[in-house]
Amino acid sequence: MAKLELLQSINAHKGIVWNVSWHPNGNIFASCGEDKVINLWSKENQGWAVKTMLVDGHQRTIREVAWSPCGNFLASASFDGTTAIWDKKSGQFECNATLEGHENEVKSVAWSPSGQLLATCGRDKSVWVWEVAGDDEYVCEAVLNAHNQDVKKVVWHPSLEVLASASYDNTVKIYKEDQLDSDWNCVATLESHETTVWSLTFDKTGERLATCSADNTVKIWKEYKPNNELGVSVSDKESSWKCICTLSGYHTRAIYDIAWCHHSGLIATASGDDIIRIFKEAEDCDPDAPTFDLICKKYDAHSQDVNCVKWNPTANNELVSCSDDGQIKIWKFLDE
Repeated sequence: MAKLELLQSINAHKGIVWNVSWHPNGNIFASCGEDKVINLWSKENQGWAVKTMLVDGHQRTIREVAWSPCGNFLASASFDGTTAIWDKKSGQFECNATLEGHENEVKSVAWSPSGQLLATCGRDKSVWVWEVAGDDEYVCEAVLNAHNQDVKKVVWHPSLEVLASASYDNTVKIYKEDQLDSDWNCVATLESHETTVWSLTFDKTGERLATCSADNTVKIWKEYKPNNELGVSVSDKESSWKCICTLSGYHTRAIYDIAWCHHSGLIATASGDDIIRIFKEAEDCDPDAPTFDLICKKYDAHSQDVNCVKWNPTANNELVSCSDDGQIKIWKFLDE
């Protein structure tokens, strides 16, 4: 049986640890939480240790952190209504830009694959798209009001400037920029969850999306591109997204986060039942009706809600998790 081996347990923050984010090189990760501090961790002989503490960037809880694709910038989203951009051009990490505009709590922040766009979302029901306009300059490209409730999470397609958001209104929205007028529009609404969609993650191709919800289910969605009568792709029509698989009966409480590993194809979930679960897609299954098997279940992964799980981007099967219990844990997935 596959298992998660605990490599290290860290008392990381005072209070809730909300989020962790791997640096693209896989040798550093950032964490944030209720204590308004961002910790940057690096690996030493004795394990992971804090190398830098970033303070004074926010006045309230920091909900999420995200490294830029180049690894030179770190964005942080806070309940104080702002998003901070950190870099170390001066030789040490400093907050050199603060993005303002959300009416209240910013819940999520994500960089586009090119690193030229940034998305934020919040309790004010809006999704904002920002453009990197120059050194420490960020311009709001769009304010998207497609949701009618608190927006919990934003993620970008792994290779295209396509954005997805998850909301308290039970839906997922997909956005693209219109190439003719440069306006950002909601091009698809994904409806199937019965209550809050907490998080979402693309597979490595970007053609499928996994979502998780307070309805205790995971759903797998697939993009279907429009074709004309000759079977040739029609570029001026939008794709449709269909739910092709629902994983139910595995979780007993809300699923707060989900991570689809772009190397192994494994899906990890973080739940309010304190358990981390790993799912694997069955081989040779119908691509339009896949099945996923639960191959690993780590009971009591944390002593309270597991808020976030992230796979190391370097394909070494490391997984990092964080929790309401103030801890961060580093795991190694072993497929025995």
